Amino acid sequence: MGRGADGSALTAPTLIRRNSWSLDRLKSLGDVKDDILVLRHLWFGRKSGADHAARLESFYGPQAAAYDKFRAKFLWGRRPMLAAAAARLRNRNDLIWVDMGGGTGENVDMMADYMSLHHFKAIYVVDLCHSLCEQAKLKVKAKGWKNVHVVEGDACEFRVPEGEASLITFSYSLSMIPPFHDAVDSAVSQLSADGLLGMADFYVSAKYDTPMRQMCWARRFFWRSIFDIDNIDIGPERRAYLETKLERVWEVNNEGSIPWVPYLRAPYFVWLGRPWLDVQKQLSHEQKVEAPALFPPTFLYTQSWEDPEPDMKVMRICPEDTVLTLTSGGCNALNLLLHGAGHVVSVDCNPAQSSLLELKAIAIQQLEFEDVWQMFGEGRHPRIDKIFETRLAPYLSQKAFNFWNTRLWYFKQGLYYQGGMGKLCWVLQCLAVFCGLNMPMKKLANAPTLQEQRKQWDSMALVYFIKHGPRLLVWLFSKVLALLLFNRIVLWFGGGVPAKQYALIKKDGIPIEQYLARTVDGIAENSHLRKSNYFYYNCITGHFLRDNCPSYLREENHDRLQGGLINRLTIATGFFLDELRARKYTKVCLVCGL
Repeated sequence: MGRGADGSALTAPTLIRRNSWSLDRLKSLGDVKDDILVLRHLWFGRKSGADHAARLESFYGPQAAAYDKFRAKFLWGRRPMLAAAAARLRNRNDLIWVDMGGGTGENVDMMADYMSLHHFKAIYVVDLCHSLCEQAKLKVKAKGWKNVHVVEGDACEFRVPEGEASLITFSYSLSMIPPFHDAVDSAVSQLSADGLLGMADFYVSAKYDTPMRQMCWARRFFWRSIFDIDNIDIGPERRAYLETKLERVWEVNNEGSIPWVPYLRAPYFVWLGRPWLDVQKQLSHEQKVEAPALFPPTFLYTQSWEDPEPDMKVMRICPEDTVLTLTSGGCNALNLLLHGAGHVVSVDCNPAQSSLLELKAIAIQQLEFEDVWQMFGEGRHPRIDKIFETRLAPYLSQKAFNFWNTRLWYFKQGLYYQGGMGKLCWVLQCLAVFCGLNMPMKKLANAPTLQEQRKQWDSMALVYFIKHGPRLLVWLFSKVLALLLFNRIVLWFGGGVPAKQYALIKKDGIPIEQYLARTVDGIAENSHLRKSNYFYYNCITGHFLRDNCPSYLREENHDRLQGGLINRLTIATGFFLDELRARKYTKVCLVCGL
């Protein structure tokens, strides 16, 4: 006894691991107990009292100590709200923040993840519930926050000691304030001219609401009834009233999981507003768009496959031009800006392609070049979760936010192996490894000269077999390959080749496998991948090179785009002809590549 299985004495690290495991297990059991306590009061607790403060105390008092842990797995809108506010305030100092219905002060702790609390001259956590305020005071003392003040009082009656606030937030609190008109009026009256008001809460839509908020009657009835049991009113009136007082800056409507409740996902929203800069301005609402039938749930192209240089020679782009172009991977829309177009409208019927270009545009606006290069040059970024949450998400449209929020793993596995064409490239690379062609393909892509590339290409066994092998065997091999990899389904979902383009190829009387073989052979023999063909270099390697990449990925061009050119870009989701009819254009770029 007292020795390991091999007879050796147990080492200290082994003992530490066992103790750590036991402590972790006890901690986990404690968390479960706390969750059960909170759920018991949520579902079966009685809300009683002579006034609103007493009712809040009867509801939150017994669960105050376990409040933060449970809400961290339930209130999904808090962090996006704080991140969006911090993204717009982090360059300012002497800020005043009032967190209305701030509870235990957890929002202050979370805000520290997005910007230093030293930027705030004063932070006021205002709440009507005594038990939650006591928890907030303990947190302030434990954290050593000198500029954070806990105020036990009514959000409708609180007055900012400094006269006005730079930031006012309602984090899952306005839905619990019955006289919400008074609370909103009070907050708006104390907001500085350059201030922000943020709100995160559960919601249901109106019967007729904006497209991104709209719900069916069953969801409206179900969720409003559920929350009404706890005296929480998640109807559309509060947000609607806010929008009569402030200009909407940013909004996201989403849904999040509920602890210990499988399948159900509660709808929530995040809203950021500011005092009106132009009272005559009309609010626009983002339209809900879906991809046409038979489109995959993601993008088809991660890069634009049309070589922009020949177009630029004949189009003679100038600052007076308004240019319409297809989005695809978005590279060529950005290239048009770099060539001096006064306004570029980029349209695609697939909303995923629009979301890809929007992410590229926001990244160019908000990030340093090295971060942009890692995301779209290397196709990977080790800190993508943090960068997305703090620097990119606060500026994305709802469509793009919802798309990328669940797909950040693209930048961990490799962006250029995602989407339809990316997956096809990945499959072909796997086949190359299986056939022993992995190293020859890498040598082909990195050949220092075109002559070396031709030599490497012609020396590959598979190429030699196709060019010089017995015709019958080559024919059989090509037909099997065409059946498995070059059929209409794979060419559409993997290569982005539309049915009409496929029909045109067949109309020429050339079998698809022969057409593709001729195309690839022509590229290998006549186009130097390492220096002048970043399209196929990317397909083979899964990334670009700094001297062989789309123009927007060059450092000097990043500075130009970030300096203001990117603001000339409009991203539209819809059909090309509809966008063509929507306005006047001086030039239209409609090309297809392979």
